Amino acid sequence: MGKIRIGNVELEGNLILAPMAGVTDLPFRILCKEQGADLVYTEMISAKGIYYHNKNTEKLWEIAEKERPAALQLFGSEPELMADMAAQIEGRNFDILDINMGCPVPKVVNNGEGSALMKNPELAGRIVKCISRRIGKPVTVKFRKGFHENHVNAVDFAKRMEDSGAAAVAVHGRTREEYYNGRADWGIIAEVKRAVSIPVFASGDIFTVQDAALCEKETGCDGLMLARGARGNPWLFHQIKAWQESGIYEEKPEFEEVLAMILRHGRMLMDFKGELMGMREMRKHVAWYTAGYRNSAAIRRRVNEVESYEGLCALCEDAGRQCGL
Repeated sequence: MGKIRIGNVELEGNLILAPMAGVTDLPFRILCKEQGADLVYTEMISAKGIYYHNKNTEKLWEIAEKERPAALQLFGSEPELMADMAAQIEGRNFDILDINMGCPVPKVVNNGEGSALMKNPELAGRIVKCISRRIGKPVTVKFRKGFHENHVNAVDFAKRMEDSGAAAVAVHGRTREEYYNGRADWGIIAEVKRAVSIPVFASGDIFTVQDAALCEKETGCDGLMLARGARGNPWLFHQIKAWQESGIYEEKPEFEEVLAMILRHGRMLMDFKGELMGMREMRKHVAWYTAGYRNSAAIRRRVNEVESYEGLCALCEDAGRQCGL
């Protein structure tokens, strides 16, 4: 797969880490970048949170030089406010500004934000137009198939985003009402790809190399956006890249490598968020990392009691010993 251009930003390849709240913080983005992600996204950041100087918001936009190019994802519903906040933070260490128009969570949707904007394409277009006119960095949009099955408008929505100044779009092949149930509709992504001239990234149900190959074939997309498939599996980027470059299908990592990654990830989270917060956040990652391996259920139960890095090390040591490592 060749290089992709998003506005004035050039990607070396087409593998992208999707924005995921509570997941794609700085440590996880770096791990995915090291495994081959060509573009990484921050967690979604509230425009109002920036306006009101929310301390939690400031941590979300911290981006390391070694993870670039990186996209910062903004959400909101007020064009002028969002444009003002985009201009205010433009000097920060990100390369692309993405607008969240796909989040299905009720507290976001009920505010007219996230996927609710798919019900108001005119407002969505004004948001993109206002922001793209205020900043020099490329503006992209992530959205869904539609709001519900009787309101599937991804193709027209994508055209409006392009006309409003979007440099690329990412499409999740489910409606808001579907959340993550059922199978993603890659066919709608193919329709979007045929309808616009800007890069189109496919999102939804990319969990394996085989999924990636089939998604590329069925959608003709420019890029693959990995979300849930990357949780506990940053190696997926490397596996897909190996298939793209040489046709090699790599096996999943040995358990010893998984344990080493858990310890490294835990250390990075501790350094970034403090030991107690880092270890509590690490619990879900350990569950994802160990899924499908021997004794994973016992590991998940025990990790819920871990509140120190020493405790995480002891857990991994015991898990390795039980597997003969």
